[in-house]
Amino acid sequence: MAVAGGRPRVLWASDPFKTRGRLFSEPDDARNPFRRDCDRIIHSTAFRRLKYKTQVFVFHEGDHFRTRLSHTLEVAQVARSIARALGLDEDLAEALSLAHDLGHPPFAHAGERALNACMEGHGGFDHNAQSLRVVTRLERRYAAFDGLNLTWETLEGIAKHNGPLTDEVGRGIGRYAEGLPHAVAVHSAAQDLELHQHAGPEAQVASISDDIAYDVHDLDDGLRAGFFALEDIAGLPLVGEALAEVRARYPELERNRTGTEVMRRVITRLIEDVVRESDARALSAGVGSAAEVRALGRPLIAFSAEMREAEATIKQFLFTRMYRHERVQRVMADAMQVVRDLYGHFIAAPKYLPEGWGEGLDPSDTVRLTRRVADYIAGMTDRYALDQHARFFDLTPDLR
Repeated sequence: MAVAGGRPRVLWASDPFKTRGRLFSEPDDARNPFRRDCDRIIHSTAFRRLKYKTQVFVFHEGDHFRTRLSHTLEVAQVARSIARALGLDEDLAEALSLAHDLGHPPFAHAGERALNACMEGHGGFDHNAQSLRVVTRLERRYAAFDGLNLTWETLEGIAKHNGPLTDEVGRGIGRYAEGLPHAVAVHSAAQDLELHQHAGPEAQVASISDDIAYDVHDLDDGLRAGFFALEDIAGLPLVGEALAEVRARYPELERNRTGTEVMRRVITRLIEDVVRESDARALSAGVGSAAEVRALGRPLIAFSAEMREAEATIKQFLFTRMYRHERVQRVMADAMQVVRDLYGHFIAAPKYLPEGWGEGLDPSDTVRLTRRVADYIAGMTDRYALDQHARFFDLTPDLR
């Protein structure tokens, strides 16, 4: 039995040497296929842009706040830890973590909401689907194909790491009941990603790692920004227990280090809970392959019921005290206007699209025009969006 990080690889781990392959055939090289996917994502243009895309705070608000890139790297670290502990494939878990936010537009979820509203009637905009579009179409680095030509398992995980998108006959479900996102529908015509099933185990690991990373690190950033204090989080489940432990053991520790020590303990406990719960679920279900994990009909990688409730309470606290904070709301309202202005400008005057973006574009072809403009804006960093806005408009918000 193969070994993954000191623990035997479980039978339900994805096997890189039994991948369903790539859409375009390529010769093998010295790396296993999932490691190759990781490397291609890291070297992509979209990955580099994450450095200047908002997580919660826009890029110029402080060097110590998370960006979309630092968040992505933290998700990858958590995912590798969970994958290693469970005996899953670490490279695939890392690849999916690194790719999960490639489709995010500037200004975080505010930018996504603005772009989705602009695209109403034209297929909408969904950052998860846009991540798939980035790695299958928009990245143009290789002579033989558009996109990164990632393995089926990585593409599947990008498309549905949050769960199935359709029922068994292909009708959209949940948030996609009105129809699949454009990028998913387009790619599905070329490659069946089995959208009616859950994703493989490593994709589920990447998804829950995203929750863990942004819960804990947004608490850390919120403390740093002064949106709340240690006393305000003392009543939160899990967090309050960790704070009490730290204060009992290190009563003279300064506040900043106290907060950091609390977050370290919280993230460890969240990871340990996922490992215990997922091990128990796998044993109970008797799964013997990644395909059986997909067909199980319910998530295999999960928090325990108690931890799920605690994590939901943390999310609600962050929603109220951070994401809906007056300062964040004000900045994001201005940011949404920047996105709306840019979209309207390029739709009305596509001649101002940069070289390559307007190539072969017929302004009367509304379908292609709207998607091309959305792709262009979604790829912008925060500062590039602001620079472009200042180029075409007299007044550009400061976003402070």
